[in-house]
Amino acid sequence: MSSVETAPSVKESLAILGGPKAVTKDPADLFTWPIITTEDEQAVLEMLRRGGAMSGTDVTKQLESEICDYFGVKYALGYCNGTSSLLGALWACGVGHGDEVIVQSPVYWAAALPAMSLGATMNFADILAETLCIDPADIEHRIGEDTKAIMVVHNCAYPAEMDEIMAIAEKHNVKVIEDVSHAQGGLYKGRMLGTIGHVGAFSMMAGKSLVAGEGGMLVTNDQSIFERAVAFGHYERTGLPTMYSDAAGQVTNPELKKFAGVPLGGYKHRLNQIASSLARVQLKHYPERIKEIQKAMNRFWDLLEGTPGIKAHRPPADSGSTMGGWYAPKGLYRPEELGGLPIEKFCQAVTAEGFKTNPGINNPLHTHPALHDADVYGHGKPTVIANASRDVRQGPGSLPVSESIKEKAYSIPWFKHDRPDVIAEYAAAFRKVAEHADELREE
Repeated sequence: MSSVETAPSVKESLAILGGPKAVTKDPADLFTWPIITTEDEQAVLEMLRRGGAMSGTDVTKQLESEICDYFGVKYALGYCNGTSSLLGALWACGVGHGDEVIVQSPVYWAAALPAMSLGATMNFADILAETLCIDPADIEHRIGEDTKAIMVVHNCAYPAEMDEIMAIAEKHNVKVIEDVSHAQGGLYKGRMLGTIGHVGAFSMMAGKSLVAGEGGMLVTNDQSIFERAVAFGHYERTGLPTMYSDAAGQVTNPELKKFAGVPLGGYKHRLNQIASSLARVQLKHYPERIKEIQKAMNRFWDLLEGTPGIKAHRPPADSGSTMGGWYAPKGLYRPEELGGLPIEKFCQAVTAEGFKTNPGINNPLHTHPALHDADVYGHGKPTVIANASRDVRQGPGSLPVSESIKEKAYSIPWFKHDRPDVIAEYAAAFRKVAEHADELREE
């Protein structure tokens, strides 16, 4: 095979032991993100020159329409950030006082903690070591009388097992919220992530693959959920005559119509139109850019196919599932194939070869002190159980896969362009360390 098809075995000693680095080429803009062009600059400048319109909604509504077209949904709603979009999705699904939301534990806090501001709590589930997403087998036994929703995070861009999750949700009549912050544009068996559950929500902060600078978005085909999301944080749209009746003329959410002009809960979720202007341009080029990213990332993993100790974190090629923009990419670690080499030593050696990598993903939330002891709102007891009918706090040992995640995954390069010669060097760095694992064990 050519060096483009498989990373070459490297005979030199490891860089951490005094050998030459595997990565020598200048990456140039290989990792630069977001990609900002004069088209982005002109769109933002035009909005700046409109003055007060920066706090309007006309451009945001154009963005929402384009998001609808891209995702293939009926409704989209812009937010000031991704956390707010997740909060809006939770409330729109009826999550409130005393309710429970099932969510995986190793996850960015915004997928879980907003439930507490609604008077609800979280029941954390374990993850699958192969996908880093919620384990469907650990969901159903957690569902009780107070369970209102399952928050599904397509973690590190990997599509969660939506067929199994939706079947459980339908059986127990609970809502499914998809957090697509890591996976905009990704597919699950050919279906767009964010459109399979009852509602999808995601961040568009500057580091994500779909960028607004700072912002969020909610997408759904459910008119009732959309209308409730509007009422919760978009006061200037609440009560519009175009809302609250479906295609058949049946009134939806009649109780919301009288609240025009005031956001329920006192939240203001409007997306700044400078961000909307940037996001419109970014979305226009997004399909071609994620195609390039997917080509580059799959090239990296193809080069490493068969390397002992490391495994690709990506869906099977014939599954119809994809990683979208491949945000926060990870690799899976198999220490037993490297004589038990600790992942920390593996990562230190790869870093010495020219790419800084770290073990783990987001730390498990279920053991964090904030989810055990913090009295955020002055209830006189921990907020996480202040309104709950049972104590759902989980201590060490309750979610074994989540708690061992630092031993099972590590960060890999997030390539934004497909440049075979440079990507081959990064792949060679990982292969070199894996093939020289015995030297590290002897150190």
